[in-house]
Amino acid sequence: PKSHPLFSQEFLIHNHADIGFCLVLCVLIALMFEATAKTAFLFILPQYNISVPTADGELVHYRYGLKDLITILFYVFIAIILHAVVQDYVLDKINRRLHLSKVKHSKFNESGQLVAFHLTSMIWCLYVVVTEGYLSDPRSWWENYPHVFLPFQVKFFYLCQLAYWLHALPELYFQKVRKEEIPRQLKYISLYLLHIAAAYLLNLTRLGLILLLLQYFAEFFFHVAQLFYFTDENNQKLFNAWAVVFVVARLFTLTLSVLVIGFGLSRVENQVFEPEKGNFNSLLFRMFVLLLVCLFQALMMWHFIRFQLRRWREYWNEQSARQRAAAALPKQQSKPIKRETGYHENGVVKAENGTSPRTKKLKSP
Repeated sequence: PKSHPLFSQEFLIHNHADIGFCLVLCVLIALMFEATAKTAFLFILPQYNISVPTADGELVHYRYGLKDLITILFYVFIAIILHAVVQDYVLDKINRRLHLSKVKHSKFNESGQLVAFHLTSMIWCLYVVVTEGYLSDPRSWWENYPHVFLPFQVKFFYLCQLAYWLHALPELYFQKVRKEEIPRQLKYISLYLLHIAAAYLLNLTRLGLILLLLQYFAEFFFHVAQLFYFTDENNQKLFNAWAVVFVVARLFTLTLSVLVIGFGLSRVENQVFEPEKGNFNSLLFRMFVLLLVCLFQALMMWHFIRFQLRRWREYWNEQSARQRAAAALPKQQSKPIKRETGYHENGVVKAENGTSPRTKKLKSP
């Protein structure tokens, strides 16, 4: 393999996962020593834990704070390592067999990574909402707001989600994403970071989990459809299934947002805007959040409609081209072929009476 100068741009791109692994290993080794263990725990475990007494004993809950940034940074490096593992051991092997073009190769890698992430996050999110009882008791989504104190698995899930989408930013550089693709990817990465951070910081974590589950389910279908399309361009049936799932997800997102923010939070007793206590439950706040949710859902529907119209246009253009080609083929076959008078025998043209036509003599000058 070609070697690159130490700390050069190419060296960093080809060895970024190994560098991240070394940093993670340093933190793990620091756990072994008493002098550095306390600092190492800042990177690995969620901070700001509080013991809450209950009838069965004590429950440990967590709130958010600035030290969460240290934990998120550590899991950014974990995400970079996992990204490289999926790329090297799964996607690159499949790419070698498919022989895709450069554009399709880039999109195949993007969809492959997101399929792995969405599937993992979907299963994890479903486990959290079931075990915490959020799915069986929808009233818990808004009752006792603000939900300042979070169970360990809820806080850890949010920290890992923020870490994954933050890691996607340097991956644009490490994966040498084409300049034409960068604005599109930056847009959806920024939207995910905005929505997840807003749910986490505004103490709407329970609603955020449900909406993330719906969103990841729809996105999982889309990227699976993309992968099948790249392997066989005639395979577009999964896009139709994704279209149904996408529309249903948008309707549920709007309905649940209005139910929780518009109706649920308006009936909570604590209707005071106190950011220092984590309470943002005021009429202006609820209207602003609902407006943003409706705006983003309308924007996503607009892009979805444009995507579907483009697909249908390409499909009908392809069908009409096939019909024209099929209609032109019989005309070419039925077109009479102009032949010489008489018939051929052993390569010689014979006249109708069976004799060879007499060659015309040229007069000498």
